[in-house]
Amino acid sequence: MQVRFRDRTEAGRLLAEKLEGYANRTDVIVLALPRGGVAVGFEVAKALKEPLDVLVVRKLGVPDQPELAMGAIASGGIRVLNEELLLSYPIPEEVIEAVTEDERKELERRERAYRGDRPVSDVQGRTVILVDDGIATGTTMRSAVEALRRRAAAAIVIAVPVAPAYICRELLLIKNHLVVTCLATPEPFIAVGLWYDQFQQLSDEDVRDLLDRACDNE
Repeated sequence: MQVRFRDRTEAGRLLAEKLEGYANRTDVIVLALPRGGVAVGFEVAKALKEPLDVLVVRKLGVPDQPELAMGAIASGGIRVLNEELLLSYPIPEEVIEAVTEDERKELERRERAYRGDRPVSDVQGRTVILVDDGIATGTTMRSAVEALRRRAAAAIVIAVPVAPAYICRELLLIKNHLVVTCLATPEPFIAVGLWYDQFQQLSDEDVRDLLDRACDNE
């Protein structure tokens, strides 16, 4: 499989080819991590003829290094902390709680912006194809998996175009009805955006538009 992708649209179409066994099933739903994952998930859902929704997850950045994730939160009050990182960066509990509260407010804002009046999709007893445009550290994806388990998903299929090989291996260790599909595992990895020719940021309006178009396709 190719290592570079032209854009998220191409990546989503190629990913859908690997997931064709889930097409046209009544027990399957595609959940995408916004923002970039929604563009990939849109193509996957369209090709498989399955419904699309978002699962909002927010990274908890280290205060003086916001790109460094000390954890993540997801819809439903889920929080996963990067315990290994916190051993190296001893951050006071009150700081972790303050960052969590700020990100929780943003998570709730995004859910309103993306869905409007549409309710959160019921995943109980369903197979969830969990899509993002790539994985860097795995913290956000682990939070998403935990959120889906607490919502009683029957099975979870993590599906991404690109990720470090060791992250894919670590995710497989979670087990318990979890499958990982990754098209490319380049080394050295460095960052998700390096493996796309076009990697523009999506806006809230872009995400809302893709979700509206997906509803129209159902």
